[in-house]
Amino acid sequence: EVLERRLREQAFLNAGLSISLTDKRDPDNIIEDYFCYEGGLGSFVEHIGETYGLTPIHEKVIHFSSVDGDKSAEVALMYNDGYKERIFSYANNVNTVDGGTHENAFKTALTRAVNNYGRKMKILKDADSNLKGDDIQEGLVAVISVKLTDAQFEGQTKAKLGNAHIRTLVDNIVSDQLMVYMEEHPHVARMILDKALMANRAREAARKARESVRRKTGLESGQMP
Repeated sequence: EVLERRLREQAFLNAGLSISLTDKRDPDNIIEDYFCYEGGLGSFVEHIGETYGLTPIHEKVIHFSSVDGDKSAEVALMYNDGYKERIFSYANNVNTVDGGTHENAFKTALTRAVNNYGRKMKILKDADSNLKGDDIQEGLVAVISVKLTDAQFEGQTKAKLGNAHIRTLVDNIVSDQLMVYMEEHPHVARMILDKALMANRAREAARKARESVRRKTGLESGQMP
């Protein structure tokens, strides 16, 4: 199972790569698995959604990629009807479970692009505050994969990428290409904004409810609110 999961992951991260796995431990029950995904990260995002039983709110995975010299970055994302974000990042095919510069750049650029689009299309009014990253990431499944020479990882487990220059590449492709995508697919952009706005309203309602409880608790205990 460990090998199967790892090899499937490698096939997703390297579009078109074919990997076969044969289990011969039981001669009477030889099991053969074959992994090849022409869709690459897009197929990976779909697989994650299916694994968690999520229902997409738009038809196709949003997919970007860019190459700059010896560096490349690829991003695939899809919004689902769930409330939890599932963001997976990789550097040179290594799962950076603690994130790093590439994952931080993705989150920052995603937040900026969605807010900028909302302002441009007047979905966010002048009096409205910007949507927060947590609002925009609700229900998101995303995979970020970067490849670079001289990758610098923090810690022995290679769980966090530290290269500063990869931040610019990821930021640029998400900021620029996501903005173009939303302008070309306004119905999808509207669904993303509506989901983020709903998350924002729910977060604000929860905050006000907490403050109300604290005020009442303070009064009943004889303390100043």
